Amino acid sequence: MPNRFLDLKKFWLFLIPALLLAATIGGAHAGELRGTGDLGIIIERAASRIQIIETTTQTKLFTVEGMGDLSHASVVYSRDARYAFVFGRDGGLTKVDILTGTIVKRVVQGGNSIGGAISQDGRLVAVSNYEPGGVKVFSSDTLELVADIPAVYDGDMLSKTVGLVDAPGNRFVFSLYDAGETWIADFSNGDTPKITKFKNIGKLPYDGLITPDARYYIAGLFGEDGLSLLDLWHPEKGMRRILDGYGRGEEPLPVYKMPHLEGWAEASGTLFLPAIGRHEVLVLAMNDWKEIGRIPVHGQPVFAMARPDGRQVWVNFAHPKNDVLQVIDVETRQIVKTMTPGRAILHMEFTPRGEQIWVSVRDRDVVEVYDTATMEKIAELPADKPSGIFLTARANKTGL
Repeated sequence: MPNRFLDLKKFWLFLIPALLLAATIGGAHAGELRGTGDLGIIIERAASRIQIIETTTQTKLFTVEGMGDLSHASVVYSRDARYAFVFGRDGGLTKVDILTGTIVKRVVQGGNSIGGAISQDGRLVAVSNYEPGGVKVFSSDTLELVADIPAVYDGDMLSKTVGLVDAPGNRFVFSLYDAGETWIADFSNGDTPKITKFKNIGKLPYDGLITPDARYYIAGLFGEDGLSLLDLWHPEKGMRRILDGYGRGEEPLPVYKMPHLEGWAEASGTLFLPAIGRHEVLVLAMNDWKEIGRIPVHGQPVFAMARPDGRQVWVNFAHPKNDVLQVIDVETRQIVKTMTPGRAILHMEFTPRGEQIWVSVRDRDVVEVYDTATMEKIAELPADKPSGIFLTARANKTGL
């Protein structure tokens, strides 16, 4: 006689996993399984939310609400590119599962944050703070606090921290805006960092970047014409000045928006940098860090970003001339395209192999997508006051 109890048990053992799998797949998006390689995030700065998008078909997958103040938000990704860590201006650090479009955890860790980084091994997430001045470091798994690094100078003063990047060896490098210093926080030997300080690097370092090979850290200086360079292979040599006095003899212009060094415009052994308060992109040779040219552009550049193959540099501009994009041909150093997508072009992001560039146009409430070969628009997505665009290719790049 058949054992009906055993048959019923087998039935439920089969059915329950099947139902769970169906629910998981359905929750992912319209019954699809997908990877994360062509996904990304658009910041909707005025609405406290993000869009999770796919670049292959230029479509929105999810909207995630409740993200806090996103007026200067940035994003880094876990090493598997599934989780996004969103840094909000209100001090919020939010971990988002981009496959399900859900918030995993959110903490408010400071009063005024300005970006962050994830360690080489993916274990630590660091946040750069204006208030209180310093860097806080969290577990990427739980968002529990691992280390608090106050940016103390001159006895008891706290500095704004800027230019935070990850570096090889589970190190974080950042600069102190008020103090004129750059620090390395080394977590290679555990959760108590070794701090190395470089003082008197120049007046008011406003941003920092690390070269794609992760060897050099460069701090831009707002208080004087020049940049400070640190060789991370030989930090014992200290920082040295490059492009010192590049504006000498010229009347400085009012600066309406700080240029951003994030994004890197390195191509064919040359570096393209926005000049502070000038209508120029500066060109440096990376073998000796000396100026080899200047490119006149439409206005004061904010971002100068190189296409992944290094053939083009795309430039956007500060108010009041912020409705224009220009494309520089790296070989000739000439402007080959000028376009006017609309007012307040705030950010750009290339797809991993550079066939597309995504451009946020805040005042038209759209993100435009361009074919970088033809430089023609191929798609447009609605977005509420979009700013930063961050694709998952960043998960595999140092400093982004």
